[in-house]
Amino acid sequence: MAGFSLGFSLLLAAAFAGPTTAQWPWPQDIQISDERYFIFPNSFHFHYHVGSAAQPGCSVLDEAFQRYRHLLFGTGPWPSPDDTNTLTVNDDQCFLLSETVWGALRGLETFSQLIWRSPEGTFFVNKTDIVDFPRFPHRGLLLDTSRHYLPLTTILDTLDVMAYNKFNVFHWHVVDDSSFPYESLTFPDLTRKGSYNPVTHIYTEQDVKEVIGYARLRGIRVLVEFDTPGHTLSWGPGVPELLTPCYSGSHPSGTFGPVNPILNTTYEFMRTFFLEISSVFPDFYLHLGGDEVDFTCWKSNPDIRAFMKKKGFGDDFKQLESFYIQKLLDIVSAYGKGYVVWQEVFDNKVKVRPDTIIQVWREETPVGYLKELEQITQAGFRALLSAPWYLNRISYGPDWKEVYMVEPLAFEGSSEQKSLVIGGEACMWGEYVDSTNLVPRLWPRAGAVAERLWSNRIVTDLEFAFKRLTHFRCELLRRGVRAQPLSIGYCEQEFEET
Repeated sequence: MAGFSLGFSLLLAAAFAGPTTAQWPWPQDIQISDERYFIFPNSFHFHYHVGSAAQPGCSVLDEAFQRYRHLLFGTGPWPSPDDTNTLTVNDDQCFLLSETVWGALRGLETFSQLIWRSPEGTFFVNKTDIVDFPRFPHRGLLLDTSRHYLPLTTILDTLDVMAYNKFNVFHWHVVDDSSFPYESLTFPDLTRKGSYNPVTHIYTEQDVKEVIGYARLRGIRVLVEFDTPGHTLSWGPGVPELLTPCYSGSHPSGTFGPVNPILNTTYEFMRTFFLEISSVFPDFYLHLGGDEVDFTCWKSNPDIRAFMKKKGFGDDFKQLESFYIQKLLDIVSAYGKGYVVWQEVFDNKVKVRPDTIIQVWREETPVGYLKELEQITQAGFRALLSAPWYLNRISYGPDWKEVYMVEPLAFEGSSEQKSLVIGGEACMWGEYVDSTNLVPRLWPRAGAVAERLWSNRIVTDLEFAFKRLTHFRCELLRRGVRAQPLSIGYCEQEFEET
């Protein structure tokens, strides 16, 4: 897309009183003057700049204009992947310039945070110049919808708040051992027999389309994960013989373990299933998991042991796991898809394509995850960091500070290596999280990750961050998001039901 510009038409009048505004995440370059201007909602409107490539009819921007008008002024009687943008507010213009619609979306969010309201109800904006772009291209948030089913509205609401924080990837960990809520058109028994409730606790084809479309309008990609060969107990009831029968002595115990890697039918199923997934989810990448495979069941099964002997694997079950993963990756590659995998796939030396993305999650301490990043990038692979950003883990006090102070590139390595760290993800696993506590546990804590992935490396002052994040939390309350407090105090903004 060629470059385009957007203008905001406002009635402006000089003013010199009122608070300064805070930005979250902090822009790359920002100059805010004490000079301020009145904004009159009845006369406010967005418009496309003459000569720009974008014109009315661009659904992403047309809908964003309506969305941000509502966020700014509510429902009063007023008229109806590069993220780089430049925003200027001065005596002559209020002007947003971006090379892409996605940058324009980030600029609109920045603009919305510049506007503030006096106690008397008057809207203002400071004279401002901003040049902004993200530090990392992949700024993700993972939701687990298997351990606890999250209603569609909860997912959509989360996408809204992701956009406020300038996240751009929704990592949808849609199925796991506990339940299989994704409704497969090719294999309907997966949800009929593997979901908590095949009527109320599933995501239909229309639900998935709605999530993808809703995310796109907010500049967010949907990266779906179907994790195998482990974490698959919910797959078993709907696909006979997919899982490995476990043995107790010389007899089957009646329980099952990971996907059975020795049967041709396993790979026939995977070919058909991932053909569907490849067509349903348009993103180039699929997340194929590959983590936490429990070998106990495989070890107990005589057919598995005989297969390993025939293949020359001995007692090394990591080789068996690698055998399965390699075949799965070849299947997905044949559909023209790239893949993201958890770090065990790399650690176990599975042969993967050069464009594979490795997600680091296991080592919780900086020594561990930074060493892992060093090894992955030294091997020439791109990497994502999640290990220090598991937000399902909570502690008493301001734990957002530890999240905020993570530096993803603080490992030994060349500049070429460090350029292979393309970002990271905050993860909200669902063992103890459902729609009743997701929002306050996630926000504003996830905002700490958002700023680390967006802002300049030198933006690390905790006092400065606390002041701005506290302000942003109040803004989230005003927007109807039940974000938890960071410390003692109060917000002048009342929580508004939406």
